[in-house]
Amino acid sequence: MSTFDPNQFKEGQRQGWNNVANGWLKWWKITETAGENISKRMIELADIKQGSKVLDIATGIGEPSITAAQRVGKNGHVLAIDLSPQMLSVGKERSKSKGLQDLIEFREGDAETTDFPSSTFDAALCRFGLMFLPNVKAGLSNIHNSLVNDGRFAAAVWASPDKVPFISLPFNILMKETNSPPPLPNAPGPFSLSDEKLLKDYFTGAGFKDVIIERHNMIFNFNSAEEFTNFVCETASPVQVILSNQPEERKKEILKAITEAVANKYVDKNSDSISFRNEVICIIGTK
Repeated sequence: MSTFDPNQFKEGQRQGWNNVANGWLKWWKITETAGENISKRMIELADIKQGSKVLDIATGIGEPSITAAQRVGKNGHVLAIDLSPQMLSVGKERSKSKGLQDLIEFREGDAETTDFPSSTFDAALCRFGLMFLPNVKAGLSNIHNSLVNDGRFAAAVWASPDKVPFISLPFNILMKETNSPPPLPNAPGPFSLSDEKLLKDYFTGAGFKDVIIERHNMIFNFNSAEEFTNFVCETASPVQVILSNQPEERKKEILKAITEAVANKYVDKNSDSISFRNEVICIIGTK
């Protein structure tokens, strides 16, 4: 029976995100239009203001670092870290295009092992990254140590699969059509922190106080079901890996099955556009 290897998992994550970085560059307007309200709410919850020093964990292509940098201004600073150098490269280019390159430092690393200076940051953020940490306790303890007293950490994770159809629908079809084995129990993944009690216990266990949870909607819009399927293929590394083992004709059949399922359930009959309403759990804790 396979056992979970955290180091192997991290290396797989690094390679996977590197492989889809160009896809995220291509589709960033769709993802950031969907996530704009989440980033803004996280920054409100973390009480980020002019002059704040901010740590952003798993920044990917630069969010919510870019939104935070616009808030902190020239007297503030954002340290944005991620496992993937290719995703960081996209983030750097996006920050330059907005004139924020002097406010954001992009650095390769992860929440568990990066040696952050202690009692330094006024706030920390992590949008859709915590659930991919092999050791959530270690990551949260490291983040907690990096904050000043009364500094805040705001994170966003996905709710349960039934409330996040833009991820669960294509993956369920893909797993069924390819007879792929289920993920290892307790392994990190998109929905591994969807249990509110577990999530809150992790925060309090790491020393955070006044822990509060909110739920918000994140709506993804696509011009068509075909556009959504292309988005999934180009931004989701696990999809690419599974499909790479399929013959070309079989791959086309699987993608067609995803497109048809989306069209049957989420299409606007008047415009052929697609809209997914997904639930996000936002959590805030204070040092």
